Amino acid sequence: MSHTVPAEERTSEAPPAHQGSALSNGLKQRHLSMIALGGVIGAGLFVGSGAGIAAAGPSIVLAYAASGLLVMLVMRMLGEMSAANPASGSFSVHAERAIGPWAGFTAGWMFWTLLCVGVAIEAIGAAHIVQGWLPGTPSWLWVLVFMAVFCGSNLAAVSHFGEFEFWFATLKIGAIGLFLVLGTLAVLGVLPGTDSPGTANLLGDGGFLPAGVDGLLVGLLASVVAYGGLETVTIAAAESEDPVRGVAKAVKTTMWRIAVVYVGSMLVIVTLVPWDAKAVTEDGPYAATLDHLGIPGAGQIMNVVILIALLSAMNANIYGSSRMAYSLVARGQGPRALGKVSKGIPRRAVLASSGFGFATVLLSYWYPTTLFAWLLNMVGGVILVVWGFIAVSQYALRRRTEREAPERLVVRMWGFPYLTWVALAGVAGVLALMAWDDDTRVQVLFTGGLTVVLAALGYARQRRLPRG
Repeated sequence: MSHTVPAEERTSEAPPAHQGSALSNGLKQRHLSMIALGGVIGAGLFVGSGAGIAAAGPSIVLAYAASGLLVMLVMRMLGEMSAANPASGSFSVHAERAIGPWAGFTAGWMFWTLLCVGVAIEAIGAAHIVQGWLPGTPSWLWVLVFMAVFCGSNLAAVSHFGEFEFWFATLKIGAIGLFLVLGTLAVLGVLPGTDSPGTANLLGDGGFLPAGVDGLLVGLLASVVAYGGLETVTIAAAESEDPVRGVAKAVKTTMWRIAVVYVGSMLVIVTLVPWDAKAVTEDGPYAATLDHLGIPGAGQIMNVVILIALLSAMNANIYGSSRMAYSLVARGQGPRALGKVSKGIPRRAVLASSGFGFATVLLSYWYPTTLFAWLLNMVGGVILVVWGFIAVSQYALRRRTEREAPERLVVRMWGFPYLTWVALAGVAGVLALMAWDDDTRVQVLFTGGLTVVLAALGYARQRRLPRG
């Protein structure tokens, strides 16, 4: 099913005058499908989940299931709006239409900052892995190489980005699929050389909730971070051959991806390996599980997979940040110099986003405990604020679309408006938990400060706009 987007909305992201052509439509359906599948599998899952397991024990499965339900609701809402109005600015465009220009400005530049800082984190992590293989080389050299490669790939045709992500996603999905097959066979006791652990690790050593509700809440906060990155597919869909079909298909597969990849793998890990084993946090839960199963070279295997996940996220973040910057500039909410489009690519936006990411890398070396730590804290809760904008925008736009163009509701939010309210309550609840927890309270404060500053700038800019 397809539909025609009204002319005024097709031009809402048109480049400023004299800034060149519009974005290309170089992404194929297979690219979008794999971006949607692979984007959900990142280093946060492979490595970061270890801290969640150590805090929550076997109940980490519940934590990932609960946060997964919230993410499913958010993606459904985002999918409804993006299928009705595909735009490279995604939720920023929807927030502007639903709430006002200040909201689009705030959500867009917050997300851009998050992605650029993410580029730095991933580049540093990838460099450390390669440096471990080649100890005589400086990590900054590998950061420079990775930045150059992926900045270059994003400066070329968008199909190059799509191909990189297609093969990265294929490798990640293959790795997680093999892990789940081996783990399931071991749980059933049919993998050669292993015996089924039964419920010994799930219910023994402190029980299913060894640290009580407090531990479960810490695991919940850790799991929310691991779901970041799903939003990129709605940004990429705007440059696909059939944006409406691409968004609809990607969003409709979110449920089983979350259930199988996240919740399924957590269940396999805590069933096979004691939750308090040191290897879970020191080596990572996936490597610890493979070592437990006697898989030769498990640590190095996982290092390769993690490197792929980091490079994939880095590539996607450069892409996503450049398109968000382009969208903001095209709507008059950023420096006009970044709005130039050459052969369908916003190359100045790519360079600016990559440059900010590289500058952040330098901050991590020069001021690791001050400026870089400040940046990390500043973006700690950004994704939750963005989810809040998505929920509010969907609530406002759904009724408007039903009145004006109901045929454009190709994807519909379940149980509207009740599940929209549930999602908003969930976002507010997680933010409240972050404010209550000593380890994450500073992130809420810094993110709140960033939100207030950007909202004030956006509102001041909105007040200067001509009325009518």
